[in-house]
Amino acid sequence: MSTPSLSIIIITLNEEARLPALLGDLMRQTWADFEVIHMDSNSDDKTLEISHRMSGEFPEYRTLAMQCRGVSLGRNTGADLARADRLLFLDADTRLDPHFLEHAIDELETRDLEVGIACMSADGLPLRHRIGYFLFNAGIRLTARFFPTAIGACLFSEREIHDEIGGFDEEVSLCEDCNYVLKASRAPLAQIGVLKTRFRFDPRRLDQDGAIRTGLTYLRANLHRYFKGELRSGQIRYDFGHYR
Repeated sequence: MSTPSLSIIIITLNEEARLPALLGDLMRQTWADFEVIHMDSNSDDKTLEISHRMSGEFPEYRTLAMQCRGVSLGRNTGADLARADRLLFLDADTRLDPHFLEHAIDELETRDLEVGIACMSADGLPLRHRIGYFLFNAGIRLTARFFPTAIGACLFSEREIHDEIGGFDEEVSLCEDCNYVLKASRAPLAQIGVLKTRFRFDPRRLDQDGAIRTGLTYLRANLHRYFKGELRSGQIRYDFGHYR
């Protein structure tokens, strides 16, 4: 069996309604030299059953049911299992257009990037969500050069960088994805960039928590990170999988 060029690591917690759509998107990719590693954080719905059923649609697909829940734990464990040098971390509520991987990989290689930060596409969403996504994306681009931030729901990295920075910090309680790219930006010779290629992201978090409240939560979190340090003690509460 040849080594894939990309290892896609998907983390889930009770995602029976959304995982099939993401896996369907991966089936339709125009660039398909990848393996799928599904890390489930002890779901109590039909997420694992669906994963096992759809795994046969992929040449290389592995599922691991973890006993402990944790977004960073799942990503790090998946990275340890990955066979490829390039990694893509995805959340189950991410959606990808058929050319997403083809365009993203081409951009990563053309720009010689080790870490690729993807922004969100607001195509087809209501105005309130388009405004929210615009502000999130603007924040990512504005901070890219001095204090990089990212959305962990769709983030490219490379194994060498991942190992060098110690992966995702499992003690960080919020903005572990932003902490990841900040550490990567400080790694010698690491090239980090914001991709032009965008992904679609389910707005359920904005619907449940409200766009303004969600935006203020992340603004407070990153201001705390910038001036006081990482959020390791639950200073701002945002539980993994709290959304309905």
